[in-house]
Amino acid sequence: MDLLPDAPHRRLNRLTGEWVLVSPHRTARPWQGQVEETTQEKRPEYDPSCYLCPGNTRAGGVKTPVYDSTYVFDNDFAALLPEPAGGGVDDNGLLVARPERGLCRVVCFSPRHDLTLGGMSQPALRTVVDTWTEQYAELGALDWVGHVQIFENRGAMMGASNPHPHGQIWATESLPNEPAKELAQQVAYTGDCLLCDYLAAELRDGSRIVDSNDRFVSLVPFWAVWPFETLVLPRTHHGSLTDLDGADRDGLADILGRVTRRYDRLFGITFPYSMGFHQRPTDGGEHPKAHLHAHFYPPLLRSATVRKFMVGFELLAQPQRDITPESAAQRLRDLDSD
Repeated sequence: MDLLPDAPHRRLNRLTGEWVLVSPHRTARPWQGQVEETTQEKRPEYDPSCYLCPGNTRAGGVKTPVYDSTYVFDNDFAALLPEPAGGGVDDNGLLVARPERGLCRVVCFSPRHDLTLGGMSQPALRTVVDTWTEQYAELGALDWVGHVQIFENRGAMMGASNPHPHGQIWATESLPNEPAKELAQQVAYTGDCLLCDYLAAELRDGSRIVDSNDRFVSLVPFWAVWPFETLVLPRTHHGSLTDLDGADRDGLADILGRVTRRYDRLFGITFPYSMGFHQRPTDGGEHPKAHLHAHFYPPLLRSATVRKFMVGFELLAQPQRDITPESAAQRLRDLDSD
């Protein structure tokens, strides 16, 4: 690309239509800001005080069964409720509020308290992928559910309320902001598929590719905001997890394990991140241009103790990053993923 490697420049996020400022020269600035603690707690396989370990009583008073694989349950403290609510507010388009229904579930990846995705075996990861797929199909089949959001917040730094490896699934009546922005860009794209064409361009370039197998590719997107952000894409067009065959699911399990192991080796810690899938809405429409993909948003910047903050210019103007996506991809690519 015709850009000076150390020159400030803007990059367009083709998935959202928004811009990100890249300032490579700022990597040399001294840091006297907040420094995170890096104590690595060695967790046991089973913790009798953990709400999510098999056989323990959860905070809401419900006893978790003795499960031996991936386990799903309705969140005891759900952010959304399935019962219809009437009413709403619309004061001349200035004060607007609408009721929103939803279902919130928790997915325990493994009965083991000490296993993250990166530490799980391939068969166990495949079970997680199968569970996500089943949940997407089940919740999306409800006639009032328009979107199913699968995600994981890993680590206290990302707001995880329990250290037991788990994710969440929120099914909502309406299409939330981020997937709505992405879907609008995909629909407006004049080619057959925005992300199919984008992946082809990234594979031709190669500088932001992190890892791949015969079904999936992980890369640092050209427009990445977070320092070591990655995007996971299928090599062929799939609108949702339910479009994947057995080999595709194996490929997705494999690439997720590879990505998370690289993260954990980057700074020698259990790497914090928020991860989630964007896929076809479940509102009854066909959405042929929707393309399945997963985002990883990790907050760490220079080391295990220095994180990226979205403040000041980022909150008031537009996102900004110091490390180029190309250099971030190179650092991740140089790590062992096995």
